[in-house]
Amino acid sequence: MTPAERLARLRLIRTPHVGPVSWHQLMQRFGSGEAALAALPDLVLRGGAGKARIAPAELAEREYARAAELGARHVFSDEDDYPPLLREVEGAPPVLIVRGRTDMLRRPCLAIVGARNASAIACRFARQIASELAARDVTVVSGLARGVDTAAHVGALGGATAAVIASGLDIAFPPENAELQEKIACDQLLIAEQPPGTEPLARHFPARNRIIAGVAHGTLVIEAAPKSGSLITARRAGDYGREVMAVPGSPLDPRAQGCNLLIREGATLVQTVDDVLEALGPIDARMVREPARPFVAVAPAHDGNVGDRDAVAQLLGPTPVAVDELVRQSGRAAADVQLVLLELELAGRVTRHAGARVSLA
Repeated sequence: MTPAERLARLRLIRTPHVGPVSWHQLMQRFGSGEAALAALPDLVLRGGAGKARIAPAELAEREYARAAELGARHVFSDEDDYPPLLREVEGAPPVLIVRGRTDMLRRPCLAIVGARNASAIACRFARQIASELAARDVTVVSGLARGVDTAAHVGALGGATAAVIASGLDIAFPPENAELQEKIACDQLLIAEQPPGTEPLARHFPARNRIIAGVAHGTLVIEAAPKSGSLITARRAGDYGREVMAVPGSPLDPRAQGCNLLIREGATLVQTVDDVLEALGPIDARMVREPARPFVAVAPAHDGNVGDRDAVAQLLGPTPVAVDELVRQSGRAAADVQLVLLELELAGRVTRHAGARVSLA
């Protein structure tokens, strides 16, 4: 990939209203970041907005330079270093910023997540099972949060562990994990979606959780409240067709309610490392080593028309609706509906939600 193309791709994802889904659609439609950037002003105009606010080249150049200072690099979704399982996820990050060994994600991976205010016994179990998994060549993935996450990373340090954070690579959160974060970056693998210098805002954590679930073959939850981020991660894993596991706990402990709920819903009950390995089963070699596929421009038969835009736009409202439902009710071709939604999103008029749903912004 040429330096000019890398710059264009980064500018594209850093442009307002260009999210992961629209970035991939633009790349699939035009075949390159440079071509997509050139087409952006016309698409925004057709979506009903004025001038496109494309991220300046200087912004992307500064980000690349800062990452290099940190010993990190940008990996795009069609490059070989990109996590192969994550590539298959809807709305996968177009680019990751990584420090360390990306090869560890090309073998069996298990995400371990749980409560930040975890009990001592939960943290002990997380350390123990992470250590046993690492000894059996399983990469342990977690989010470097307090409690279960930290315990899982510490337990797996003798083998392989990958930490996915919600901030830039140069910001440690929680602060007390700064030393652990640096050790993982130097000896293991540290992953961020946000640019260097980004603080860990609340909206970044659900996005971080989808990466944790997406890179792993399964997710194990050890203590979690019913509405916790850990359960969000587990449900994402289920949506992605991955194994969901949970450690049971006392019904009198609120921190165990989320795990017990998952088990009642069909998650695998885990008490030992053998339970985890049995649930994971034989790992499909294709999933571990699937090669990257380059983007190839595939233009639709036509670029839609005002009628298509009106037919789709009038079906939208503040409540998220499935894209498939828009196709059915509008009577338009799926490609035309997707194009209209892309134009409206780039113009800031449509918001995308999980599960291939959209709503008016």
